[in-house]
This record gives sequence, structure tokens and C-alpha cells, in this order.
Amino acid sequence: MMNVVIIEDEPLAAEKLRRYLEKYSTEITVLTELTTLSTAIPWISEHKEKVDLYFMDVQLSDGLSFEIFSATTINKPVIFTTAFDEFAIDAFKVNSIDYLLKPVTFTDLSRSLRKLDAMQKQFSRPEAVKEVIQHLEKKSFKDRFLVKIGNHIKSIGSADIVAFQADGRDVSLFTHTGKEYIIEYKLEALMDLLDPKAFFRVNRSFVVSLQSIADVVMYSNRRLKLTLNPNIQKEIVVSREKVGAFKQWLEGN
Repeated sequence: MMNVVIIEDEPLAAEKLRRYLEKYSTEITVLTELTTLSTAIPWISEHKEKVDLYFMDVQLSDGLSFEIFSATTINKPVIFTTAFDEFAIDAFKVNSIDYLLKPVTFTDLSRSLRKLDAMQKQFSRPEAVKEVIQHLEKKSFKDRFLVKIGNHIKSIGSADIVAFQADGRDVSLFTHTGKEYIIEYKLEALMDLLDPKAFFRVNRSFVVSLQSIADVVMYSNRRLKLTLNPNIQKEIVVSREKVGAFKQWLEGN
């Protein structure tokens, strides 16, 4: 029997992993699906002795999954899922801990599990996981976005962005000069591109910049209400399930 934990903030991706694991072997049991750092860290700390294998999405809504290793001890193999660039993928290869490049296929998952079977001893080396983390921490993040203004194109630096908002099918960025521009990204894709130390997704609609937070106020139903500088005239509330992770992000290391 193999007990597996899936750490993935996209419900469809998590469901697909579970389905593929069940298809691969009836000997595999998915113990739980965790969606954030704030839920994964305490769960792993309490139940890690029951786990044989972790599947971790590199980019979660409240940070990068390798932050888990700083908060608790993991001495079992990890297979990452990632939309990262080739540099990060090479880091996985060097350290002999596999990855699944999204969108995941059953063939990819089968390959990873066969590799796990063949290299179980190497997967269990804590120093191998640490080496992967060191490589991942060197990843560069997107520092500029192109926006259209009529027939013109303008480059906006990430440091000049106050927030991103999803409104229906459109995603906009707001700048320190009070301008709003529509960009050709979805919030989910942005979270793979932005530095998680500088930006945080507070709810389904908003990603905010740390340097732009002017005030945080206790709000109804154990939520938090943010005021940004400059004020973009939008109500921005940290959803209840993200409050814990938001406070950790706000406090920093």
C-alpha cells in the first residue's frame, strides 16, 4: 500500500491526479488533498508519519510549496507538478526528484511512479530535497507586463503595480499612478509568474502588492479588509480561508 498526499490549489488538477493514481494502482490511497500552505503545514506536521509520497504543485495561492520544508520536516519522496520554465525543470532532473509538467497526463504520472519505484532510496534523501529547493529559490519572476493603449503598447514594471483584479473574463492591473490596464493573463497564470514574496492572492478576484498595502482592518466573519496606496476605489477583502496565510506573508520570514 502507498499513502499519497496531493497539495494542489486547482480543484480540476487535483481531481485529475487522484483519478490517475487510482487508475495506476488499487494499492494507492490518497489520504487528503490540501490547497494552501496554511493548511498543508499543520496537516503534514501532525500526520507525516502516515505519508509515503507527496504530489506538490510548486505555486500555491499563498506561496511556493517549498516553503513547507522550512516549516516542517519531510523525509518522504516528493513529485512536483509545475508550469515553471526549463531552468527549474532541469533542477528537478539533476536532483533525481521527478516533476509533472502541466497539463498532467496519465503517461507522465506513470513514468514518475515507475521512477520512484526504481529510485526509492535516493528519493528519501533529505539533502536531495534541500538541493531542489535551493535551485527553485533561484527562479526569476516576471518583472514587466505589456499593456495596450489604443494602438500603442506600454511596458509596466511589476514594482509599479498596486494590484490585479479579475472581473469576469477580464484581468486588469492597477498602477501607482492610478491607471488601470487590461492584460492578457488569468489570475491563475499570474501566480506562476509573480514573486510570491511581493504579491498575494487575497481572494478569487484580487492579487495585491505588499508594498501597496496601506492599512489592514479586522472585518466581518473573521476576514480582513485592505486599503491600498494609492486607493484604487475597490473593496478588497481577504477571504476567511486565506487570513492565516496572509498574516504569515505580511509578517515575512
